[in-house]
Amino acid sequence: MHNSLYWINYFTQNLKNKRIDWSIKPVLSQIERENILKSLQAWQLGETSEGTNLINAATKHAKQLNDRHYTPAIKLFITEEQKHGNNLGKYLDLIGEQRIKKDWGDSLFRKIRGLNTHMEFWTIAVITVESTAQIFYQCLKDATKCNLLKQICTDILIDEAAHITFQTERLSLLYNDKSAVMRFFTYYFYTCFYFSTLLVVWFAHHKLFKAGHVNFSKYLMKMTLKFKKTIKKLKPEKAVVFRVRNSEEILGL
Repeated sequence: MHNSLYWINYFTQNLKNKRIDWSIKPVLSQIERENILKSLQAWQLGETSEGTNLINAATKHAKQLNDRHYTPAIKLFITEEQKHGNNLGKYLDLIGEQRIKKDWGDSLFRKIRGLNTHMEFWTIAVITVESTAQIFYQCLKDATKCNLLKQICTDILIDEAAHITFQTERLSLLYNDKSAVMRFFTYYFYTCFYFSTLLVVWFAHHKLFKAGHVNFSKYLMKMTLKFKKTIKKLKPEKAVVFRVRNSEEILGL
């Protein structure tokens, strides 16, 4: 488990890495454009959030833990996400396509996130969306022969791996602070949210996924593997059982 200061240092250094050669001319075939453009525009919009609600939730959470480094770490995390949006936007500009201002999927997730100011909900939402993002950007990379777009995707994929670790560590901290009974029920809430969200993402971007050689069966398999590496790690190995012994209630996991 890394502390917040570690993540401040990590994000600060990672933001200095320049992995994209913008001197490369973007080359996108008409078929590639038809397969990926709408999803590329939608995802670019999703990466441009200012993160105000997330920062507010992080600040509230940090005060509860007396962790003065957590909010700065979250702000750097948001800066990396905005970098992705800026790079995707720059690419859209270079190929002469518009940056859209509204998308139903993006609007849905923003409304859902805006309903809750608790850090736990934000964390599970970010883990879920960024798990789908890993598959999305790999498919985007595989769906094109454009070297510039491939470099943009590689840069994002490198960042996303650390983002999921950052958020998974936080979720573990939040989850383990609960009572045993609450952990039991919360785990199934996480599970329902995760798999419901992945279905929405598939519905919105299945054309892009298929262009990247990932059908629904493979997509579900990949997302399930990611679930096992993140959320499922939280689950107690044994079921919750109740007993009464010496007039005390013993809760075993």
